[in-house]
Parts: sequence; C-alpha cells; structure tokens
Amino acid sequence: MKSPKKKKSEGKTVLLVDDEPDWLSAMSDALGKEPYRLVIADSGESALKKLKEIKPDLILSDVRMPVMNGFDLYELVRSDPKLKLIPYVFMSSIDDYDAIHVAKELGADDYVTKPFDDEDAKNIVSNLLIRFSK
Repeated sequence: MKSPKKKKSEGKTVLLVDDEPDWLSAMSDALGKEPYRLVIADSGESALKKLKEIKPDLILSDVRMPVMNGFDLYELVRSDPKLKLIPYVFMSSIDDYDAIHVAKELGADDYVTKPFDDEDAKNIVSNLLIRFSK
C-alpha cells in the first residue's frame, strides 16, 4: 500500500497578525487542523519582531490595528529583500471599496472580509502556499 502523498503546503509556517483575540482564535481553529505551524502576533510591531526570528511562508493580517496598521506592516515587509516575496493576505472587517482598492494597489495577494467562512480561509491559505512553494 502506498503512503499518501505529502501536500506541498504541509509543514509551512503561517503568521497570523491581528489585535483581536477572537479573530486569532477563529483563524487558529480554522487552520489548526491543517499541517501548518501557526505563529501569532497581536500587533504590527509584534509581527515585525517575529519576522526577525522566523520567515513565514504566508502572512495573514488585519488592516485596522493600533499604532501600526496592516498596510504599514505590508509596506515594511515588502521593503525587506528577505521577506518581500512572502504571500500576504489581508483579512479585515473593512469591506469598503477604498480599503480593498488600496490592498490590491499595494500588491496584496488577496483581501478577505471578516467574518469569513472557515473553508474559504483554508482554501485561500492552502492554494497560496502551494502556488508559492519552492
């Protein structure tokens, strides 16, 4: 009997960035059954500190956070040659055209509005991790 093929997304690291514990918990629940290593940051500043220690395979970030919002974090990530190719997805309760337009204009890989469907979140993460696998 053949062993099951290992998914290209298996064992990948996903950085979750949000100042809302409920969202972090919901994303952890949605992705926790998948074979990912989840790293949690409760602010943009915390995410930057973690990015000095790890290089995630994907970043999921809220937009509206105090001190450093998700757009500022995105621009800092993209300005770092070691991090600039990491897929970046905004997951935010801001669903107006302007915010989505800014995210797309900056070059974000996706923008998903909260509340989100667990299956949609898992598919977005899995597909981006597979697409950006080396």
